[in-house]
Amino acid sequence: MQRVASHFAGQGMAARVLRSASWLVIGYGGSQALRLASNLILTRILFPEAFGLMALVTVVTVGLSLFSDVGIGPSIAQNKRGDDPAFLDTAWTIQVIRGFGLWALTALLAWPAAAFYDAPELLVYLPIAGAGLAIAGFNPTRIETAHRHLLAGRVTVLDLGGQVIGLAAMIALALATQSVVALVLGGVIQAAAKLTLCHYGLPGAANRFRWEKAAAQELIHFGKWIFLSTAFWFLTSQGDRAILGKFVPLEVLGVYNIGYFLASFPMLLGHAVNQRLMIPVYRDKPAREAPENLRRQRQLRGGLTAGILAMLLGMAWAGPWLVQLLYDDRYVQAGPMIVLIALALAPAVITMTYDQAALAAGDSRGFFVFSAARACLQTVMFLGGVVWFGLAGGIAALGLAMLAAYPVLVRLARRHHVWDPLHDAGFALLTVAAGGAALSWHWEEVTAMAAALSAPDQEPVSAIFE
Repeated sequence: MQRVASHFAGQGMAARVLRSASWLVIGYGGSQALRLASNLILTRILFPEAFGLMALVTVVTVGLSLFSDVGIGPSIAQNKRGDDPAFLDTAWTIQVIRGFGLWALTALLAWPAAAFYDAPELLVYLPIAGAGLAIAGFNPTRIETAHRHLLAGRVTVLDLGGQVIGLAAMIALALATQSVVALVLGGVIQAAAKLTLCHYGLPGAANRFRWEKAAAQELIHFGKWIFLSTAFWFLTSQGDRAILGKFVPLEVLGVYNIGYFLASFPMLLGHAVNQRLMIPVYRDKPAREAPENLRRQRQLRGGLTAGILAMLLGMAWAGPWLVQLLYDDRYVQAGPMIVLIALALAPAVITMTYDQAALAAGDSRGFFVFSAARACLQTVMFLGGVVWFGLAGGIAALGLAMLAAYPVLVRLARRHHVWDPLHDAGFALLTVAAGGAALSWHWEEVTAMAAALSAPDQEPVSAIFE
């Protein structure tokens, strides 16, 4: 134990990486546990329609956030001026302006959204939820500075503290109002709690309004490609459900959502760690500068991939049993879906660390090219898979799309001297062996699910674009 603890001690890169990774895992796991616990409580207080309305609110607010992301966090993480007060204050000023812009957009979209979804409550709830986006715009850049230097511990604790306050407020308001307004106001309170805790709990000077032209130009030049990349990320992360909504009944889409949530948990955890961890590693220890840097990056990449892939393959093996344990017979088909989804996500897990090298080097354009290629390939292939082979074909297309985008990613990785073909080949063989065994073990369940959903009630393809 002392030998293990020694690797976490000190201020060296390896020790900071291990500590930061541990805190990120703790933070993500704790956040998901809190959400699950609050959901179990709130479902016993509120009516089901409340969560449907909140889902519509979330679709609008998350969509606006993704389509307006200008990459403040990655800019601070990779820029050589990432510790310069003038640069940080300019970034914070842009962030505040964006927050108020998002609030205004939620108010403007309230009426169209209420009419489109035939939910007049959105006229009130969306502007309230937008206030949370404006509050979040005031979050101090000290949060990003902490991640820039791989000091995630205090930020994680404060973030979880804000979440506890927000969820407690939701439960108290739900008991008092028996209304969906409890969920909306709870989100605003959580944003305010995080802002307060981070403002007083993180060391360093407070931000102030400032506009340095040079800093703004750097942020905007880097952020314009992040803006476009996150727009394509919306297709990557949500496009499958948008397409399925045109081809399968809502109950099948609901089962698919359950299967995707459970199967994708390891990958989402990997992304949470990867996005905060790899940029500082690539930035401070470039592979091209020393063989030792390359060796350390390979070790870190291998450890991250091994851990996330093990959980993903575990979901492929245990998915049907997990669904039977947690859900009733209406959701039994989510089990074999988990098997297919977990295997389809494996290529993305194996290659997930490469794109951060581009951001670390300031190559947001290269990052955008890969994001756009992957999103377009996934959208087209998923649509074709569902049309010709049903839901199982669409799920398989998720993995095939990543394989099709792999040459684009290799080109990007080679440009930044981080491509590791032995890593990719080794974990690909492991996935084929262990994943193939899981698929064989659950073959009857998978084929039964595929047969049941292979010929859904389809609309013409042209209906997708109406």
